[in-house]
Amino acid sequence: MAQVKWTLDPMHSEITFKVKHLMISTVTGQFRTFNVTAQTAGDDFSKPGVVDVTIDVSSIDTNNEQRDGHLKSDDFFSAEKHNQISFKSTKLEVDGEEGKLYGDLTIKGNTKPVVLNVEAGGVVVDPYGQTKAGFTVTGKVSRKEFGLTWSAVTEAGNVVVGDDIKFTAEIQLVKQAA
Repeated sequence: MAQVKWTLDPMHSEITFKVKHLMISTVTGQFRTFNVTAQTAGDDFSKPGVVDVTIDVSSIDTNNEQRDGHLKSDDFFSAEKHNQISFKSTKLEVDGEEGKLYGDLTIKGNTKPVVLNVEAGGVVVDPYGQTKAGFTVTGKVSRKEFGLTWSAVTEAGNVVVGDDIKFTAEIQLVKQAA
């Protein structure tokens, strides 16, 4: 079976994240610049495939310039030294609309295995004749496991930034001509 290459449709894709602030509310942010490529055995994602993701750390956007600057600093991502977050899949299992994506996530030079949940939206041909595949990928990681250990506590003893980072990637891929 022929290998099929897929590339990101950036106009119809996004990566967002949520983290607890003061343990009473949630801050949402996104990465504006990222790339996703995939390779599958055949025209769909039911057979083994490979997924690679790279994210430009300096594209982080939480709708607050001061907070974004702090996140890019050595307290968190060290964006000057570690300008990319990367994910390389080791296994993709999609059965119908549900699946799991296994792989190695690297943040700030620390690589850990993760398992992500995949919701497959399907494969369709758009009005321009391009074959597209859509996915929602969700997961949760501990920021401290990846070296994002900055912490502060309020006078009342509340933690300023939670450890768990929840993220969602809405991804649309375009099948490339053979």
